[in-house]
Amino acid sequence: MKARFLVPIVAIWSTVALADQPVPADPAAVQEQLHNYYFDAARRGDVEMLDTFIEAGYSLDTQDEKGYTALILAAYHGQGPAVERLLAAGANACAQDKRGNTALMGAIFKGEVQIARRLMSTDCSPDQRNAAGQTAAMYAGLFKRAELLDALKAKGADLQATDPLGNTAADLAKGEIRMPAPR
Repeated sequence: MKARFLVPIVAIWSTVALADQPVPADPAAVQEQLHNYYFDAARRGDVEMLDTFIEAGYSLDTQDEKGYTALILAAYHGQGPAVERLLAAGANACAQDKRGNTALMGAIFKGEVQIARRLMSTDCSPDQRNAAGQTAAMYAGLFKRAELLDALKAKGADLQATDPLGNTAADLAKGEIRMPAPR
């Protein structure tokens, strides 16, 4: 294990639940356990634990096997204080998971209006698309989040942008959904 990573790992390890256990010799096992603690802290909204990772210099935009970052997980699980702390520490609000979804899209999907509003205040494009060609405004339209759709429009989102099926945020908000043709 490289020396520059040893100090942050020991600092984090001494704070987590396994503090009474030695750091495993296998660097991959250490990395996996730290990832698990980091992502779990984001899901639970454990700001104190997130602070330990932040102070130790842990990479805030580390992704799990699905491409989720701590910010995406915190937003999806409604952990407002954790979202705020991660953003303040420099987490990338524009990061996308393996399907191209962002923290904003997750917050809109889950109905986390305050978190979505906070994420809209970042420098991300309101027209950022996921792998299916959908935007946050399309999510807001589909899930009937009119207040967020209006806020996205005010931020400059193109409500007439179309996904590959021809859906627009405005059409989705009216309940007009184009589906793939049956096979």
